[in-house]
Amino acid sequence: MAIGTKDLMPSELDAMENERLVEELKKAKEELFNLRFQSATGQLENHGRLKAVKRDIARIYTILRERELGIRTAPSAKA
Repeated sequence: MAIGTKDLMPSELDAMENERLVEELKKAKEELFNLRFQSATGQLENHGRLKAVKRDIARIYTILRERELGIRTAPSAKA
């Protein structure tokens, strides 16, 4: 059972360029902020979404770090 967003699976993240990953990271962090705000004000309906977004953020950071270390390679530019 996969937890997180369906379009942010590791195989899908591997196919993204670094710029797109940073963009997705920014969107995920913004969503996490909004979810935390909703939780603090008692408006959050789906508490499992907090965990899913945190995992998505961790996945993106892992892919970026592995590329930095040379463990994974960025997708090649298509001609």
